[in-house]
Amino acid sequence: MAMSASNLLSRAELEGVVGEIRPELCWEALESNTLGRLAVAHDDTIDIFPINYVVDGARIYFRTAAGSKLLDIKAHSHVALEIDDVDDVAAYSVVVKGRAAALDSVSDVAEADALPLTSWIPTMKLRWVRIWPAEVTGRVFRRGKEESPYV
Repeated sequence: MAMSASNLLSRAELEGVVGEIRPELCWEALESNTLGRLAVAHDDTIDIFPINYVVDGARIYFRTAAGSKLLDIKAHSHVALEIDDVDDVAAYSVVVKGRAAALDSVSDVAEADALPLTSWIPTMKLRWVRIWPAEVTGRVFRRGKEESPYV
């Protein structure tokens, strides 16, 4: 079950309404989720794709079909993955920045096939991609009514 924003808020260090999430809590949030948004470079722009992913140690894996996402990753290996959650009390965002590459070796694919990744949609995704995180950061926000700027 995904870590709720309220749960993360209760475990994070917060001054005021915004706080940084410690790296170990960022990883807990990543491990407890399975859905994120992957940003990849495409020519002179950025594309964002929803993906199902799984964390294995300090690496993140997802499967994809042959197509634009895979071509973009092969052309520009720098990627960002973002997950978030919001409830009535809090919200959080965790961002992973790193390099991605399609798995080509039989042993790498076999290792990835053993991971507990289940797609949310019934499409064939035969290519595994691994993300090596270089930076993992997060922020948590205490929700509340915004003060009026006109008072």
